[in-house]
Amino acid sequence: MKLNQLVIVSLTALGLMLSGCEKPFDELEQDPNRPTSAPASLVFNGVLNDMYSVAGGGAWNDAQRWDQFYASNYNYYATNDYAWTATSLYYTTLKNVVKMEQEAKKAGLPDVNAYSALGKFFRAYYFENMTKRVGDIPLTDALQGLDNPTPKYNTQKEVYVQILKWLDDANADLTTLIAKSDNNLTGDIYLGNNLAKWQKTVNTYKLRVLVSLSKKEADTELNVKARFAEVLANPTKFPVMASMDDNLQYVYNSSFNKYNRNPDNFGQNATRENMSATYLGTLTTLKDPRTFVVAEPATAKVAAGAKPTDFAAFVGASSGEDLAIMSSNANQGLYSFQNRKRYYSTYTAEPYIIIGYPELQFTIAEGINRGWAGGTAEDYYKKGIQASWGFYGLTDGANTVYFSADGGYKVFNAYTVNVSFADYYAQAAVNYAGNTTTGLNQILTQKYLAFFQQSGMEAFYNQRRTGVPTFLVGPGTGNSQRIPVRWQYPSTERSYNTTNNAAAVTSQYAGNDDINAAMWILK
Repeated sequence: MKLNQLVIVSLTALGLMLSGCEKPFDELEQDPNRPTSAPASLVFNGVLNDMYSVAGGGAWNDAQRWDQFYASNYNYYATNDYAWTATSLYYTTLKNVVKMEQEAKKAGLPDVNAYSALGKFFRAYYFENMTKRVGDIPLTDALQGLDNPTPKYNTQKEVYVQILKWLDDANADLTTLIAKSDNNLTGDIYLGNNLAKWQKTVNTYKLRVLVSLSKKEADTELNVKARFAEVLANPTKFPVMASMDDNLQYVYNSSFNKYNRNPDNFGQNATRENMSATYLGTLTTLKDPRTFVVAEPATAKVAAGAKPTDFAAFVGASSGEDLAIMSSNANQGLYSFQNRKRYYSTYTAEPYIIIGYPELQFTIAEGINRGWAGGTAEDYYKKGIQASWGFYGLTDGANTVYFSADGGYKVFNAYTVNVSFADYYAQAAVNYAGNTTTGLNQILTQKYLAFFQQSGMEAFYNQRRTGVPTFLVGPGTGNSQRIPVRWQYPSTERSYNTTNNAAAVTSQYAGNDDINAAMWILK
């Protein structure tokens, strides 16, 4: 064969080889080492874990200081100030919710399936947590990626209208799936893939949302009172949590998810955090036996002659106290520390409730007190207190409690305290005063106590809405000795969604993204 013929044949063959290997650009740009798909159950598991983070990330974290349950007396680890700036939002998690639904469909599940039903609940949960932090947020135009990188903002009212719709739709879908025994859910770290328990969670959460809108009870579109009454009047259609067994809660173990306070970090913060007067002072004023479970007596009080089981031996610090003064007082034994037997001697301590039964009881009691539904508020009020006592293992009769004997977590002295719910409830400050303002304040006070080290910022949001209990302020509060009522929008919104963010700040807060400015639900 002549040389030029060989060259032509070779080039032709090479061209055929190359053309056979050509791929579209969108395939070439994909990283073969990164997955583009995942089982719906795996994405679901990630969304569930994010719920824990959104709900404060566990006990003894920033949220619990802002709830004024405890205070830091050592500024290396934390202060007690409320000098908030920008908050994080949860659109990344919401994108994962969308991905979870898509993967469920790709796997051949029908349009209505367990993942799609819970996807509606997750939308309600995450959007509600965002809006109550900042106010107006993108919703209708959100989650569209590059198709709409600058989404317009919805008003807070529009967000809540949509949240309530998602919750009703999730409840309806779960009813359908449960009736057909159609459950493909796997990967559930909270409720064991039990759709009936998830339905109770959805409706319990709906009541939380409705009561959070108490200042908007006259709004005809939200229709808060009628929606609240409908849930209570139709337990078959809207089942809610029936006991502590239904709690949506994060359970710790001794390996990869240890309780936030445990033997590993005892040396860091056991005596660098003391109890807050807002919380502990309320317990001792009411002669509440939860005092002996959650805290230790102040050593200076015991040295001065108080019995370790005297309520007078338990003292919290004002969250507004100057940090240097608080540190000095704590070092002198003037304040109570957290109970080291309960919170430091193991890696599991107690579950962290995200949405729970005690809160539900007080929410129902509040709704009835406000005249939103029929029923006896006192019944739910008492059940809420008793459920909270049960969480701490308190029962009528003799109860054994433990306090540190060596300033550590290895040696504890045991004491006996006699508990009587009847005697506790007979106190004028506890005995329900009826559907009055006093009765409402009693409900809200006990709800606050039941939130201790649980449910993230819910104690704060309830206090922000109602003023109960009175939060203590002072030099340590920062923010000109004021408790703020919101966070600023993330810097990414100001940088990349500038026009829409500026319009939202102007329409709500007169152009000033101020942490002290009241959002719509607070007016």
